[in-house]
Amino acid sequence: VQLQASGGGLVQAGGSLRLSCASSLITFSFDGMGWYRQAPGKQRELVATISSSGKTNYVDSVRGRFTISRDNAKNTVYLQMNSLKPEDTAVYYCSERQYWGQGTQVTVSS
Repeated sequence: VQLQASGGGLVQAGGSLRLSCASSLITFSFDGMGWYRQAPGKQRELVATISSSGKTNYVDSVRGRFTISRDNAKNTVYLQMNSLKPEDTAVYYCSERQYWGQGTQVTVSS
């Protein structure tokens, strides 16, 4: 099983990034997907989720700035991140069922 996350990088505050997570699971279109993040010295936290039907949910700190979406034809989930803040700096992970991607680093400079 592979969850391949990509799209991280270094961006200035106020900028945007789009994360992608490609899944190898054949159950992808039936699975809820999640994006998590872990900042240095902090616990991993849930950022956003999307159900198999497309229902989304966000942690309060990113609501209105981040958008989670999915493309079942590509077995891929996305996280569009706008108006980035230095406190968004973290390693971002995608998750499906009990599986985790390898993480992609997002660094927001002030």
